Amino acid sequence: MEFTLSKHAEDAMKEREIDRTWVQATMDDPQLVERHENDPTLIYAYRRIPEFGNRILRVVYNQTKQPPHVVTVYFDRAAKGKL
Repeated sequence: MEFTLSKHAEDAMKEREIDRTWVQATMDDPQLVERHENDPTLIYAYRRIPEFGNRILRVVYNQTKQPPHVVTVYFDRAAKGKL
């Protein structure tokens, strides 16, 4: 899936050493998908990243944009029990 990145998402990826291919994999084949509780345009996609200590990556993106627009991305410690 093609996608665009917000400035915040770009900065977060650099700062947190998140590879673009991990974001791509999370959006293409998420292990869990949730809707944002207050904003129906946003999707939370989760995936374990074995190359980064099996941590869980959360990608938050706007599904109504074409291509989808990634708002933020981070490793979510609170998601451990979800996957």
